[in-house]
Amino acid sequence: MNGEEPVKIVLADKRRKTLEYSRVTIRPVVIRGEYMYQAEFQYDRKVTHRNIAFFEGVDFVEKLIEEDFKQVNILTETEDIQIRASRPDRPHITVSGAAHRKQSLDHDKKKQYILQEGAPVDFLVELGVMTPDGKVRKQHYGKFRQINRFLEIADNCFDDLPDTGTLRIIDFGCGKSYLTFALYYYLNKLQNRDVEIIGLDLKEDVIGFCNAVAKRLHYSRLNFMTGDIADHRADSRPDGSPAADMVVSLHACDTATDYALINAARWGSRVILSVPCCQHELFKQIHEPVSEPMLKHGIIKDKFTELLTDALRGLKLEAAGYSVDMLEFTSLEHTSRNIMIRAVRKSPAGAVTPAMKKASSEYEALKKFYNVNPTIDLL
Repeated sequence: MNGEEPVKIVLADKRRKTLEYSRVTIRPVVIRGEYMYQAEFQYDRKVTHRNIAFFEGVDFVEKLIEEDFKQVNILTETEDIQIRASRPDRPHITVSGAAHRKQSLDHDKKKQYILQEGAPVDFLVELGVMTPDGKVRKQHYGKFRQINRFLEIADNCFDDLPDTGTLRIIDFGCGKSYLTFALYYYLNKLQNRDVEIIGLDLKEDVIGFCNAVAKRLHYSRLNFMTGDIADHRADSRPDGSPAADMVVSLHACDTATDYALINAARWGSRVILSVPCCQHELFKQIHEPVSEPMLKHGIIKDKFTELLTDALRGLKLEAAGYSVDMLEFTSLEHTSRNIMIRAVRKSPAGAVTPAMKKASSEYEALKKFYNVNPTIDLL
């Protein structure tokens, strides 16, 4: 490597199917003044990190090559080195030149957001998050981070949406609609997509406010309506595509989240992003003798039923043909709930796959074990 330290090392192509992680990425970092390596382990539904002392780096990589992976790519500032080692004792090595890469070792470097501070964003200025010159107001920095986190999660789903035509999105329980405006701005202004978004909420004054803001911003395809999630109806398009390509439901209380998921799944929406809130429904239903010593404490029972409710929702969506992830999301000011359900439709309408059958069986077993009957059954 011409004496150069690596900018990045990527290990892939598992040696055995039972290996839980599929890829390891290693980068040099400086943490609290100490030069070391940070390894990122990529699993199916999570990512973990491990810091490694500098002097242990070579042994760590050699062990991964010998035991776990057949391929390693080493990127320096001027070279790309690929090692194929189907047999660890007989590696095949290729070296090619690379454009100059600037190595950054700052582990605590400033977060690079999709929406950058210092660059005025019209809806953020209109909603009071930014000043006209693009400075984020101190009291709204949490909201600014939340908006960017939401856009990061949403951006990872856009490959699963149609490449052409009008994207139709419904935001159930939109509230003051910071994130609804963010989604419209990102897709329409930054990605130049033809997008139509409807925000739905029960509060007429909030809907009036949001429509007025959208009008001032000339967001012509963003509209807000007063209505109940459970009663909302939307027609599929003439070409048979879903009534909504994407459904968003952030902090809809209790069973309102279930109705948002039910509507989205019935329409065949390709992407669902939901942050449930106030999962009270199962609190009075749950009964399981072995768990009673734990559930006799109200605060523990409340937290446990939240997790059980969301686990059942996830399984029900998987049984309906969705791939489901549970992600950490930043909480709103009025709630500490920060689990997001991200569901992406993978199975075509009418299909029944082994994975769907497995999820359905697990759902029924979990429901029976705790003696509950959640609203998501209606899905």
